[in-house]
Amino acid sequence: MALASATVATELEAASKVGDPPADALVSDLLENGEVDGVNALFRTIGTLKPDTDLSRLPDRLAQFLREAAAPPPDWSEADVKAAEGFFGHHHGTASMLQGTVGLIGTYLSPTGAFTLRSTGRLGGVEGPGRRLSQSSRLFLDMGDKNAMRDGTLAAAVTKVRLVHASVRQLHKQSGQWDYDKWGEPVSQKYTTGAACIFSTQILQGMRNLGIDVSADDARGFMCAWHYVNHYLGTPEKWQLPKDADETERLWNQERDKEWQKTDDGVFMTAQAIKFYRDLLKPGASDAYIALTRVALTDKYADMAGVPKSPLDLVGKPLAAGHGLVSGTAGGLFGGATQRTVGVNPYKDLLGVASKAFNDIERYALTHDQDDQPQMHQELDDNR
Repeated sequence: MALASATVATELEAASKVGDPPADALVSDLLENGEVDGVNALFRTIGTLKPDTDLSRLPDRLAQFLREAAAPPPDWSEADVKAAEGFFGHHHGTASMLQGTVGLIGTYLSPTGAFTLRSTGRLGGVEGPGRRLSQSSRLFLDMGDKNAMRDGTLAAAVTKVRLVHASVRQLHKQSGQWDYDKWGEPVSQKYTTGAACIFSTQILQGMRNLGIDVSADDARGFMCAWHYVNHYLGTPEKWQLPKDADETERLWNQERDKEWQKTDDGVFMTAQAIKFYRDLLKPGASDAYIALTRVALTDKYADMAGVPKSPLDLVGKPLAAGHGLVSGTAGGLFGGATQRTVGVNPYKDLLGVASKAFNDIERYALTHDQDDQPQMHQELDDNR
């Protein structure tokens, strides 16, 4: 039975004290035996695993974990796969773009989440935010790939994230820096479920704020996709998000303001992310990204996160409300008014720009230092 709005507060409190016992036991064993360097090599292998991969070449305990982790969600069906594929068939580019901006910044509004991320390599080590942002963006892209939920590729990618989460919990346990009484378990089931809410129902709200029509069937499909992802992150069924988009939105609206707060860590993380996107995109397009983020997130939460104001904001809001909006898609949202403001018409071509940018990010993840930056560390303060 998945979460419901009537019981979500109690269930999330319980979930805050729980990690992921199978993954935690595996990673603890690897750390205790000084096998971290080998694990980092294995992570690159895990990302390419398919259902028919011969696991006998892996260490027995890891192979057994992967076999057990490959089981599908208990209530998963062909109808769920088709619903998810329907959403991505209509909205893959837009959803990926918003997950990589609005979604990631939303995770920084959780004080516990922001502290966890900042204390584990500051978004990817001395090179800044590129590593973690690029890997997250790759996951968002992978969700919409053809057959991703049929051939095991998405499950393998998410399992990799699951093991990284377990490594973070173990590092904090060893560091002595984590306040368990205040924060519960590092990267707890509560945090994992909350992040899934941000990357699913919060994104649907952001699309609505931008005037993008998402049908009820497509909204359910997106929730199915995140139900699938949450399962492979190791979330027990009782803390899974419902596939019902309306019910998930109700429980998220109910809990969001209890969880989201302005913190120094969150503002720092947001600034790092925005700098990364500014460096990646041309000035006019990066202004458009920031404006889109503010409109999608709303001023209340954008201000909380420290998202800077942009000259495009005054254009985005009234048009997002329906004035001058061209069709139910994103095309033409800012129109000629934006062109006069910044010298370009970023939204006219924004989906194309977004797609190219995220492809660049994906390539960055694959090629940056030949993808050999560590993803699991022996010590918390290892800032590689």
